[in-house]
Parts: sequence; C-alpha cells; structure tokens
Amino acid sequence: MTDSVSEKIQRIKQEIPKTVKLIAITKQVGIKPMREAYAAGVRDFGENRLQEALTKQDQLQDLTDISWHFIGHIQTNKAKKIIENFDWIHSVDRLSLARRLDKLAQDCHLRPQALLQVKILPDPNKYGWEVPELLSALEELNQYQYLKIRGLMTILPLGLSSEETLKAFQETRKLATIIRQKNYSNLSMEQLSMGMSADYLLAIKAEANVIRLGRIIFGPRNI
Repeated sequence: MTDSVSEKIQRIKQEIPKTVKLIAITKQVGIKPMREAYAAGVRDFGENRLQEALTKQDQLQDLTDISWHFIGHIQTNKAKKIIENFDWIHSVDRLSLARRLDKLAQDCHLRPQALLQVKILPDPNKYGWEVPELLSALEELNQYQYLKIRGLMTILPLGLSSEETLKAFQETRKLATIIRQKNYSNLSMEQLSMGMSADYLLAIKAEANVIRLGRIIFGPRNI
C-alpha cells in the first residue's frame, strides 16, 4: 500500500531539523492532496506556473495562513501578478527582473520576500545569476527598499554525483557567507533555499534551511 501524503510528510519531518523550512512543491498537484499536506502541518506551498497557482489560491482561500512561494522563471509581463499573489519569490534570476520587481512592489505598496537564484555550476538548461555577475550587482540590489532580498536559491544540473552535489551546495553556502560579510544593510542572506526530492539531505548537510519537495510527497507528475 502506498503511503499517504500525511505519512510521507511525517517521515520527512522526522529526518530534517526543525530549523529547516519545508516547502511543498505543488505544480500539477490537485487540491485534495494539498489539503492533506496542510492537515499534516505544511504551511508553505510552491508553484511555478502563475495561472495554475491563482486557481489553487482561489480554491484554498479558507486556509488563511498559507505562505505562497513562486519558484519558476518569471516573465516580465507576469511580474505584477506574482508580486500581488505570492509571499515569497525564489526565482529572482537577473538584475533587470530585480529592478522591475522592486518598482512594482513600490507601486503596489507591498514588500515581497525574495531570493536570488544563483547558477553555481554551468547549466544551459537553468536560469540564474553567474557568480561574478551577482557580486557586481550587489551594490544596486542593496539599494532596493521594497523587494526584501533574504538569501539565495539554487537548482543544480542533472546527473551530478553525491559528492558533486554536496560540493555545489557548499559553494552556494560559501557565496552567501561572502555576501553576508560585506555587511549590506538590505541583503540579509539568512535563507538558503537548496535541495529537492532527490538531494535535500545533502542540501541540509550543506546548511540549507529551506528545502523544496514535490515528488517525494506527491509522487511523480507529467512535467
């Protein structure tokens, strides 16, 4: 018999520190399993497709303490809707987008929490800041008053060994430390969003405090 959503979540919670935030990634997941995850104590849900997320938010309005996380690549024309409907944005992957989000947040009188998506290893299939590019943008990013930059997010290339995966996560943590040591007033770097269903334990070993789990909770989807 297949374990229920609740049983899977409870097993995961037993193996991760209480200081690690579990985000349930619910793309292509129905409302019923999302409610099961909520009943099991999950309050953070991640989506990468705006329209699908808005439909779910409408259907889950009664669950008023959910925090919604946007984790997908952001097209500029959808940025305003994302600002208005998500508490966290994990995928700020370029300076032009960060600049746009800060202006939209000001216009909407909102202060969304944001993570900078960094490409710690070369990968033509992933978006994200190259490390030198990010370091050169820090002065401008620190000037933003409405987009609250709270840390880094990374998604690693497919096919890495466990050793390569751990090293890449450790490099991401080191990058956050380097930025933190510069003592920018508006770049806290307190959140490290690293690790998904296949590698979250390695991410935690590298001091991730946010993990994004979908398949291990809800099963495979046609993505």
